[in-house]
Order: sequence, then C-alpha cells, then structure tokens
Amino acid sequence: MTSNGSMRFWIETALATSCGFLALLTLVSRDWIEALTGYDPDQHDGSVEWMIVAALALLCVLLSLAALRSAERLRNLRGV
Repeated sequence: MTSNGSMRFWIETALATSCGFLALLTLVSRDWIEALTGYDPDQHDGSVEWMIVAALALLCVLLSLAALRSAERLRNLRGV
C-alpha cells in the first residue's frame, strides 16, 4: 500500500508542477501554443490563452491538494 501511495504522491506532485509551469509559461509567452501546434483558434486576441491559464492554474491547485492529502495518508500509515 505504501509504495502505491508513494507513487500516487509523486505523480500528483509532478502533474501539479507541470501544470503550474505551463500556466506560468502561458502568462509569460502566450504564443508558445501557436508556435508548437501552428493552430491559432482565437486569431491572437488572447482569449484562449486566458482560458488555458485559468484551467492550468485550477488543475495545479487541485493536484497540489491531492498530493498533500496523499502525503498526509502516507504519514499516517508510517506513524510519523
């Protein structure tokens, strides 16, 4: 159980970090999505980028909370 819980914690932490990084990247450089994919759904008005920032920030918070909950469960299982 502990190894599964530990793996879950690290996956949640890695995903939260990735979402946070991408949210910050999108805030700093809004054209990275167009540069990577070549697709521009909003014709450079920035609305899609703001939706992406909001979604990534929300995911970052939710995954961080899940990782904290997993860490707390692991601490309780170990008796620390």
